[in-house]
Amino acid sequence: MERTAGGRRGRLSRKGGCVTSPVERALAGVKVVEFASYAAGPHIGKMLANYGACVVHVESRRRPDGFRLEYPPFKDGEPGVDRGGCFAYFNDSKYGVTLDLKNDAGVSLARRLALWSDVVIENMRPGVMDRLGLGYHALSAQKPAIVMLSSCNMGQTGPRANTPGFGSLLSAQAGFCGLTGSPDGPPMLLYGPYIDFVASTMGAAAVLAALVRRRETGLGAWIDVSQYETGLHFVAPQLLDYHVGGRIAERSGNDDPRAVPHGAYRCRGDEWVALSCWSDDEFARLCAAVGRPELAQDARFASSDARRRHLAEFEPSLAAWCAARGSDDAARSLQDAGVHAYRVNAVDDLFRDPALVDRGSWRVRRHPVMGEQTCAFPAFDLSGTPGDVTAPAPRLGEHNDVVFREFLGLTGEEYADCAAKGAFD
Repeated sequence: MERTAGGRRGRLSRKGGCVTSPVERALAGVKVVEFASYAAGPHIGKMLANYGACVVHVESRRRPDGFRLEYPPFKDGEPGVDRGGCFAYFNDSKYGVTLDLKNDAGVSLARRLALWSDVVIENMRPGVMDRLGLGYHALSAQKPAIVMLSSCNMGQTGPRANTPGFGSLLSAQAGFCGLTGSPDGPPMLLYGPYIDFVASTMGAAAVLAALVRRRETGLGAWIDVSQYETGLHFVAPQLLDYHVGGRIAERSGNDDPRAVPHGAYRCRGDEWVALSCWSDDEFARLCAAVGRPELAQDARFASSDARRRHLAEFEPSLAAWCAARGSDDAARSLQDAGVHAYRVNAVDDLFRDPALVDRGSWRVRRHPVMGEQTCAFPAFDLSGTPGDVTAPAPRLGEHNDVVFREFLGLTGEEYADCAAKGAFD
């Protein structure tokens, strides 16, 4: 297994039961167990693993992680437990094991695995971990230093704690969708499970905070993440506007309360450029860039409020200028003129974006079933302890032997006995 970072190549090695890289990483030595599936829980584990934590992803052969079989894309369009792109993204750099949590032997091993770890991540419905004897109070009674993060739709308490749902629906509930779309159209669901990414980023920060506290006090913590509540922080301006002034924000399409114009404009072919003007001076620079400098002195466009009222009278000049050139040319010309502008990238454009290529944002890793995969690298670098995608996502149950025999120390006889009892089903 090899890694490439910053033009350097090195060998991965196993130290203390967990994969390490030649460069010491920030979370090396931290052991994490995930009783989690889909996005919100596993994404936390992925971020920790990318910075050196030893993360074990637990699922069941009878009921594998839903991202393995339920959500495309799949390799060559054919579903299979080791062919899922979503699972591959959220679970790289981890060990993968199977345990049947409806089996006494499986639960017993799960408890041993949890107590081996420093951090337990779970996103089951509230109460499930307690019923299994794997809840925070049971584990912390045996290991006071353990950190547990529980992530679910509405948090562990409250009248809707057991309400099922998914990221896109939570986005609607948190107010995003009511703000998305045109004024005369319906609310628009956001692309993908947006709140899962919000919640997992905050969850990872909470885990790190708990580990710092543990280092100082020797005590762990139980982190209760309400995915719904994490989403509220991303509509904070609208919440404050209502609280202070009683104003209810409404859908406004591409309009912005301050920037005018603010939107995406078609360029040559089916390319687009996004731009925004945040001041009168910037608008004057835009007018000069599109060959209409006199419009900056026109009373119709003298302020942001005036421009908003008369935007339809300015946009034909802007649209004609954009349509005559490609999006790269349009964006560069506007940027050179001092106007905020970027081309609108399609997904395939991202793999060629010079900024991403230069920073090494894309790396290739080989999966034993799916072949070469282009991986998005961690979005930030730590000097001296860089992040890495150390391995592709595990195949179903790939590391049972390593985790249970090497990490937990089961003898061959004990391992065979657990297998005979159905612990690994």
